[in-house]
Amino acid sequence: MEFLRHAGFVGLLAAWLGVVAGCQTDKVTAANPRIPVPATTAQLRPGDSLNIALQGVPDATANTVQIDDQGLISLPFIGTITAAGASTAELSQRIRETYIAKKIYTALDVSVSVTERYVYVGGEVQRPGRIIWTPDLTAAKAIQSAGGFSLYAKETAVSLVRENLAYTINVELAQKNPAQDPRLVPGDSLQVPRSPF
Repeated sequence: MEFLRHAGFVGLLAAWLGVVAGCQTDKVTAANPRIPVPATTAQLRPGDSLNIALQGVPDATANTVQIDDQGLISLPFIGTITAAGASTAELSQRIRETYIAKKIYTALDVSVSVTERYVYVGGEVQRPGRIIWTPDLTAAKAIQSAGGFSLYAKETAVSLVRENLAYTINVELAQKNPAQDPRLVPGDSLQVPRSPF
């Protein structure tokens, strides 16, 4: 009788392990989509904060500006200039040439540096909004920086928008397998949907 009880327990344990192994096999084969990474993150984007220093002129100044949604910045005496899509060196040259062409200055040095770049996290997170971008920022880290998922978040269907294309990311998978956690680039947007349940 003791043998039968032991054999029954071993059989149940083997069946349970088979079910668990079957579940884990499904998770191992799951994968997030490959998301194309821009050739360079050196291009300025809307939302970037810049420090622009004008030197070699009588009234040397430093201006802190942010690139607006149309890709423009505004500077004293010359108004708006297109900044998005340019590198910091290209923007420096563009600003210098504009000041000289408008005869504000005859010679000056312009330096442009990026102070902060952002990604955006919205939807079902504790603190939606923009997050300062760092080169090691991933989708799961951005969600953590936004306070984590809300109670009603659908963690397996987060939308990542990059350059006007949307990709569905399973952040639950990304948290368990770092190789499935896509790195973010400046200007990316994560939208966490609400679960129907």
